[in-house]
Amino acid sequence: MTPAAIVAAALAASAVLSIFAFLLSRGQSQAGEMARRLNQYGGDTLAVTAPPRVKTGNALRDLLDGVTNSINPLLSRTSHTGKLADDLQKADLKLKSSEWLLAVVGLGVLIGLLVAFRYGSPIAFLPCPIIIYFLSGFFLKFRQKRRTRAFNNQLGDTLMLLSNALKAGHSFAQALASVAKNANPPISEEFARATREIALGINVDEALNHMVVRNKSEDFDLMVTAVQIQRVVGGNLAEILDTIAFTIRERVRIQGEIRTLTAQARASGWIITILPIALAGFLALISPTYFDPMITDPLGHIMLGMAIFSIAVGAVAIQKIVKIEV
Repeated sequence: MTPAAIVAAALAASAVLSIFAFLLSRGQSQAGEMARRLNQYGGDTLAVTAPPRVKTGNALRDLLDGVTNSINPLLSRTSHTGKLADDLQKADLKLKSSEWLLAVVGLGVLIGLLVAFRYGSPIAFLPCPIIIYFLSGFFLKFRQKRRTRAFNNQLGDTLMLLSNALKAGHSFAQALASVAKNANPPISEEFARATREIALGINVDEALNHMVVRNKSEDFDLMVTAVQIQRVVGGNLAEILDTIAFTIRERVRIQGEIRTLTAQARASGWIITILPIALAGFLALISPTYFDPMITDPLGHIMLGMAIFSIAVGAVAIQKIVKIEV
């Protein structure tokens, strides 16, 4: 067996192991996850009394679960891991940082091996993990924006629930708990987390500020500012929430109309941007020799550079045109 074959086999094995670690480690028991969380908050005291990691009976799953648990302490020492955990939470992905990284690495290595075998060159492997890494970041941003949009769309009705609970005689903390029980995700999940933080001793203002940081919603920031001012100067909070709810509903309605009117332009922008890249990739895949002059000839390099620059300028210009602030 040649050294190149040995390296390829090792990379393939690591890719398969990473993907299995991502898929199978999701089956860990709730008892083991609860023990891990208590150990994080309780330190050595709880570490003595916390139960050991519960085994599932599946040798492969237990092995991969042990791999992810052993990676977590190493990742926790870097600041990037904390940011990644926050990004996963904002994207509504119930994954640990180690599981996400294993999935990205495994997918990058697997696609890189397929591309390298397709073109018969180890050099073709190198850009694939980097591309997958950047695409995973774009995927997280997409999930975060979609969750924030859903949060904003539910915010008007949620403020009405808060206002009605306050009119019924509940305290503000009890009104938050009522919304957590009666609203729909994702806003019910955020209010449920704020309710748990308040129950653990965090004051209401800090719990609301944590929600603002997690969701990056201007409308919710407006509501939190109004609530904090009312708690200082006093006033009818239910009436304030009714006014803010009406304002937010109108903003959501106008934003929906704008998205409808600009849908064709946004779709055209994405198609014009992706079509040349997809066509070039398709031609390079089915007929590599057809696209060789663009890669080997200096004039082809100049043309590719001009094309990439023009596509980027056009994409930015279209996005600026169709992005209308309300």
